[in-house]
Amino acid sequence: MVTKEDVIKVLKKVYDPEIPINVYDLGLIYNIKVENDVVYIDMTMTSPACPLTFFVVSMVKSAVRGIKGVKDVKVRLIWDPPWSPERATEEGKKKLKELYPWLFEKR
Repeated sequence: MVTKEDVIKVLKKVYDPEIPINVYDLGLIYNIKVENDVVYIDMTMTSPACPLTFFVVSMVKSAVRGIKGVKDVKVRLIWDPPWSPERATEEGKKKLKELYPWLFEKR
């Protein structure tokens, strides 16, 4: 039986091509649901104008399909709420702060 933890484990191996952080820790994954070995993922991108959106979605689907027992993967792109650095996991925030400290400056 496929679990949400199985999905998270492989998503942590899928990296955004422009930001050297995986899609899970970057906070692009909003929801994961597994029903009858079909994986449903709600995700976003750092910007609706990202030129690599469909490439990243394809990488996510491919990685999750590689999990033993997965019958199908359904990815839904959502834009509300929009992505922000605060959506990242603690590990993702740490890496973002190292790479782009200005993202966390108070304005």
